[in-house]
Amino acid sequence: MAVSLRLTNLDFHTGSESGGNNNNNIEKNMSKKISTQNQLKGKTSMQPTNGKNESIRSGKFEFSKEKLLYVLNKMLTARSVDNKAMTLLRQGKTFFHISSAGHEAVQVAIGLSLDPKKDWLFPYYRDMATVITSGISPEEVLLGTFAKANDPASGGRQLPVHWGATKINLPSQSSPTGTQFLQAVGTALAIVKRGEKNIAYVSSGEGTTSQGEFHEAINWASREKLPVLFVVQNNKYAISVPVSTQSGGKNHSIAEMMAGYESLHRIRIDGTDFFQSYEKIQEAIDYIKSGNGPALVEAEVVRLESHSSSDDQRKYRDKKELEEDLKKCPIEKFAQILIEKGILTQNEFDDLKQKINQEVNDAADRAFQSPDPKAQDALKFVYDESGLRESLVYESTQPSGNKVVMVDSINHALHEEMEKNPNMYIFGEDIEDAKGGVFTATKGLSTRFTKKRVFNSPLAEASILGVSIGMALTGLKPVVEVQFGDYIWTAFMQIKNELASMRYRSNNTWSAPVVVRVAVGGYIHGGLCHSQNIEAFFAHIPGIFIAYPSNAADAKGLLKTACRINDPVLFLEHKGLYRQSFAITPEPDDNYLLPFGKAKVVKEGTDVTVVSWGVSLWDSILAARKLEDEDYSVEIIDIRTIVPLDEETIFNSVKKTNKVIIIHEDTLTGGFGAEIASRIAENCFQYLDAPVKRIAAKDAHIPYSPILENEILPNRDEIYKGIKELLKY
Repeated sequence: MAVSLRLTNLDFHTGSESGGNNNNNIEKNMSKKISTQNQLKGKTSMQPTNGKNESIRSGKFEFSKEKLLYVLNKMLTARSVDNKAMTLLRQGKTFFHISSAGHEAVQVAIGLSLDPKKDWLFPYYRDMATVITSGISPEEVLLGTFAKANDPASGGRQLPVHWGATKINLPSQSSPTGTQFLQAVGTALAIVKRGEKNIAYVSSGEGTTSQGEFHEAINWASREKLPVLFVVQNNKYAISVPVSTQSGGKNHSIAEMMAGYESLHRIRIDGTDFFQSYEKIQEAIDYIKSGNGPALVEAEVVRLESHSSSDDQRKYRDKKELEEDLKKCPIEKFAQILIEKGILTQNEFDDLKQKINQEVNDAADRAFQSPDPKAQDALKFVYDESGLRESLVYESTQPSGNKVVMVDSINHALHEEMEKNPNMYIFGEDIEDAKGGVFTATKGLSTRFTKKRVFNSPLAEASILGVSIGMALTGLKPVVEVQFGDYIWTAFMQIKNELASMRYRSNNTWSAPVVVRVAVGGYIHGGLCHSQNIEAFFAHIPGIFIAYPSNAADAKGLLKTACRINDPVLFLEHKGLYRQSFAITPEPDDNYLLPFGKAKVVKEGTDVTVVSWGVSLWDSILAARKLEDEDYSVEIIDIRTIVPLDEETIFNSVKKTNKVIIIHEDTLTGGFGAEIASRIAENCFQYLDAPVKRIAAKDAHIPYSPILENEILPNRDEIYKGIKELLKY
């Protein structure tokens, strides 16, 4: 009699077999030693539990016939989807695929051990069997293969096997290797902050462990004993590079490489053996839920197909090695055990494969018939389109409080928004009291709101951003500080490929509205690495808003708005303005919000328009006052936000004055002023009586010496002469 394909979706989550967490069985030194029970050499000891062979016991776990067939079903389904995807590609119907063949045993063990509606999943692109076991159907996978509009992962916006789903806790995954580790740590941190008992699962291949963000994630999770299950699926090859030239661990082991982390439970297993994988994954989860720390499982698997459909491993792998790997196929190993133990026959196994292949073929046919994305939707969901931002009440009051310096207005905004939003968390380098940030912008916050909500991060900018993204995915509102713009570059990957693209790449199903506060700018004799302006680099990235206030009131109003909207914000604070007298204003009240994308005409005039921001705005105002004494009328616009840019205010002014000069502190070449100049030339050319002019820093690094710095950065005399030269054109 053939085995039925329609198996019941049983609850095989953590604890269903072991009776919950066996904390008493976990030895204190478990985290310090790798289990050594000949895991990679010996066979799992299994015995039928009765004469009818209706179940198998392996270690302390008993697997019923129904459960064993369920496991086999999931392995075969993942393999069948892989094979179908490759067939479709060869037929020219699709463009790309990454196979999981050879990884299925440990992946199904993982999927059975997690509760995907409570735990958080950050699987990597080769995790086919994990996501299928967690509830993603073959049809849903194939919708991504065909890039269909109803692909739940991305609506056709990402490559296939870049997972994502909202019916389970599976945030949108992307292509960069290793970025997911820090995001998983962020969700684990959110779990702890909320007092929950769930875990975050994150995986990769062994090659990814060469990335710094993997090590940063292990460090953060181990230091705070966060509930993270790290699984490294070691198939010995990072595309064509063998693990022997990737890993510095003893015997090229990733688990051995992590030996210095005392709270990290490390296990090295045979990931092609389902029974061993399940037992050791359960052991790792028990350890995690005991509160002792995270766990790292290194699963040795085989890569039975090339790295991806764009690769041919026969070019760099020995034929004999490939043949030896085929002998370790986890599906054949598992099926052979079931046959030997009388759970099913060879004919039933063959019949099951045929039926699953037919189901996958049917799923592919349905997916192929699904609607394609519409071209007119290509620009949707770069930013939040819910209407929340537009619904906020802006400038309901006017700043009328006591005069305040800019850094204090920022501090007050953070206090007020923390009071209003219990889901808001602040962290970064040195931000706790008594330090309160290197510029005191966060003073008093950790004292008032406790270190549970306001806390120091490791000295690692990628960690700050990656963890904040993970927290935001769970619904929290992280407002983080990167101490200097000069050091944000290690976080660039997280900002460009993760933070900015999350909403778009997931087709509006996931978002990460993180606020990133960053001190920028020169004129403080900070030398090359404490003086940088970064707005032009990040303005090139769709999906993030950029604020650059020039006074205390604007800083408070824009920061409070940033804390309330559903888009990520890069909030740039010029450190030269923090306590500058001319940036002092009356303080707005706690209801004062400023809209993004609304510039301010700070001085009206008729002869020339000056467009500026930051310190350069104030130097322009001083120049304008001097020119007024010479009977010139200068209009000055503070753009306030780089993205979105208020084109309307700029264009209206240019149409009135017929001359325009853009003045900013960043370098001339590639500075954001070039973008503004281009838009003016394109939209206001017929109104111009002179070329669009720019004044900016010279194309050089910023030196320490005040004499040299003054030569590189725009100075007041240069600005005065530049405006006057344009007036006389």
